[in-house]
Amino acid sequence: MKKWLMVAMALALSACSSSEDAKTWYQLPSAQHTTQSVASQGSRLLWVEQVTVPDYLAGNGVVYQTTDVQYVIANNNLWASPLDQQLRTTLVANLSSQLPGWVIASQPLGNDQDTLNVTVTSFHGRYDGHVIVSGEWLLNHQGQLIKRPFHVELAQQKDGYDEMVKVLAQAWNQEATAIASEIKRLP
Repeated sequence: MKKWLMVAMALALSACSSSEDAKTWYQLPSAQHTTQSVASQGSRLLWVEQVTVPDYLAGNGVVYQTTDVQYVIANNNLWASPLDQQLRTTLVANLSSQLPGWVIASQPLGNDQDTLNVTVTSFHGRYDGHVIVSGEWLLNHQGQLIKRPFHVELAQQKDGYDEMVKVLAQAWNQEATAIASEIKRLP
């Protein structure tokens, strides 16, 4: 009887530990209204060359700031693909939807293209219920360099990683809109 009780307890404990070890994978949602750009004579070309992130964001774990100086990298709440790739893909999609007449790509398009590079320094949730997306971008437009810092801070309406990822995506979309506005002003 004792043996049977020990086996039952071991099974119960293993069931608890397996639910604690369950991993959740996150993918940033892309732009709501994407339009396909068709290359035609007179199309303006933009190559999103790279989006870089610091080492603490480059791993699989979603990052959460617990104090003003402490960050936690989640073990069970993970990015479905590398964060820098997700940021680049969604940036291309968002810019494509906001810049009609432009062909936006993540690969080189030719000799007469503008080039955009983005460095993201913060992309995380914070203990006060806000998400932070910050960094800088550099646009090479016909040999002219345009560099802008950015800092977007948005409040989460609900708790949890699902909500945090959705609000991070919203903040990233907001920055894409700001970049598109700058690009629209180019001669």
